[in-house]
Amino acid sequence: MNTSMKIGIIGSGTVAQTLAAGFSKHGHSVMLGTREPAKLAEFVAAHPRVRVGSAAEAAAFAELAVLAVKGTAAVEATRLVATQLAGKVVIDTTNPIADAAPTHGVISYFTGPNESLLERLQAACPQVKFVKAFNSVGAAGMVNPVWAGGPPTMFIAGDDVAAKAVVTGVLTQFGWDTADMGSSTSGRAIEPLCMLWCLPGILNNQWSHAFKLLRA
Repeated sequence: MNTSMKIGIIGSGTVAQTLAAGFSKHGHSVMLGTREPAKLAEFVAAHPRVRVGSAAEAAAFAELAVLAVKGTAAVEATRLVATQLAGKVVIDTTNPIADAAPTHGVISYFTGPNESLLERLQAACPQVKFVKAFNSVGAAGMVNPVWAGGPPTMFIAGDDVAAKAVVTGVLTQFGWDTADMGSSTSGRAIEPLCMLWCLPGILNNQWSHAFKLLRA
């Protein structure tokens, strides 16, 4: 992925800032969409390729967009900027984490076993090309992670083949091996990886790990 792009990120938390810094490092122009721009003043000062706007402005700015908000807010946040995102590729980093305490280290989801947040997003905004990615690792390991076992695997899913090729290019640039798991329905299998990823952290405060798919 050698061409620089305009990246619009919906959200301004840790994941949004981490990916913004990563895109900036690789030469892309970034706009963070937020309701509280003052909180990002220090971050923007340290990253000259990153600017701040509203969610609608970030969505309109984007050639490639990233959804990086709480799972409980994901559908509504996307609906509010669906017009600006129409026809665009959106990397969906979200997980359907419920506002509930973990049970023996296992976080709770507000989706059922036969649905995913990715599917909800795609149904709510069918004109948007969603690709699930970056949901199965912590923010600290998202951009060019260095692990003893080599490049980790990011599992992706989405209904648009060309959109997944774009996201695969991003992942390659960010130091990941990519495993395409199929359509948005496959979000049902990918989103629970966050539960598994969180377990060592919640139980033992071990957060420095990622998944790797081994192929024969």
